[in-house]
Amino acid sequence: MRVQNVETPHETGSSGRQSAHALVRGVQRRVLGGCTLFLTVLGVFAADPRWVHLSSKTGDLPVPGQSTEQTGALVADLDRDGVNDFVLSFRQRAPALVWYRRRKSGWDRYVIDKDYLTVEAGGAAYDIDGDGDLDIVFGGDWQSKELWWWENPYPNYDPSVPWKRHLIKKDGATQHHDQIFGDFKGTGKAQLAFWNQGAKTLFLADIPPDPRHAEGWPYGAIFSGAAGEGGALRYAEGIAAYDIDGDGKIDLLAGNYWFKHLGGNRFQPVKFADYGGRLAVGKFKPGRYPQIVVAPGDGVGPLTWYECVGDPGNSADWVGHVLLERMVHGHSLQVADLNGDGHLDIFAAEMAKWTERRPDPDNPNAKAWILYGDGQGHFRKTVFATGIGFHEARVADLDGDGDLDILDKPYNWEVPRVDVWLQNGTGAGK
Repeated sequence: MRVQNVETPHETGSSGRQSAHALVRGVQRRVLGGCTLFLTVLGVFAADPRWVHLSSKTGDLPVPGQSTEQTGALVADLDRDGVNDFVLSFRQRAPALVWYRRRKSGWDRYVIDKDYLTVEAGGAAYDIDGDGDLDIVFGGDWQSKELWWWENPYPNYDPSVPWKRHLIKKDGATQHHDQIFGDFKGTGKAQLAFWNQGAKTLFLADIPPDPRHAEGWPYGAIFSGAAGEGGALRYAEGIAAYDIDGDGKIDLLAGNYWFKHLGGNRFQPVKFADYGGRLAVGKFKPGRYPQIVVAPGDGVGPLTWYECVGDPGNSADWVGHVLLERMVHGHSLQVADLNGDGHLDIFAAEMAKWTERRPDPDNPNAKAWILYGDGQGHFRKTVFATGIGFHEARVADLDGDGDLDILDKPYNWEVPRVDVWLQNGTGAGK
């Protein structure tokens, strides 16, 4: 691989394949002036970060487990020490969940659930039982109708003692790719939104008054049908939360829609893009409304950001700008100020392998990019890595030193494996 400004590079990679021209043309039809917008502005960006690459392949982190299908990755401060930890999920082999707990000189691996579960990509963290610590949620894949939450045992942690698992859902259709918490109904209490791909439905669940003893959570559909999938995009996915229309209330985003709350359990879907996928939201330029970034997730297509040029409740007022014309299974998308210049940047990355029936990579030349923003809607594209598989990568401060780092665990490329890129190493903050 080729990694920009990384101290410990490794080598692999050649070329990718597949076409996303139809999707790009669809986006371009909605782009202002009929052309794509990608501007490189020189002389206004902060210096690019220096990265220190750590990997379980080189003994820098504990090996995740035995599974060769790694699904979800979730970052949260689970032990309340002020420093982020992360959780990885698996299918194909036990354990179902492991927790990497940050210590001063690295990470300790704890088992959250020792059993075999077919866990899907996604995951969410929230204080479900109201005891002051973060609990976690993951859902089952195409083999499972279940959605679960795990009770955080803070402060009584033992690497060999699993957390208690509870059921949220055990019926209906299979596959639950992506979940998020937010007060989408304006009740003062958070709800859990989750995709159920087998039902082609987006659900919203209320947390029960006594979740530790509930047999399941009450939930109902708020949207059913297509949400930007089709062609090279396998199914509807992606979920996010942000105040899209500037009314002071958090809104739900999923697929290629954002959902305006109308009261009670009623939501109005507003289409903002021609296709769906991984979603991230932020303000990349001045204005009242935020912008939305879409990557193709489990498929092939462009990386595009959308802005509202009128009424956010009117689909025709959303305009797309293509950043990358073609991403191959771009299952990693994050928005953050990576270089600390006060402007939001975009991290986006491709999978190298997703097919289980063959040992060689599907996309050996997989790339990861950082697109540095200038706060005016312009981006400078840089290649972060080439030839490494990214899946559900996360951007967060992973070592507590105040700058942002990158977490990656590939799906089935060179697995079991987990990688961390520390910005400028671990500084004085930790």
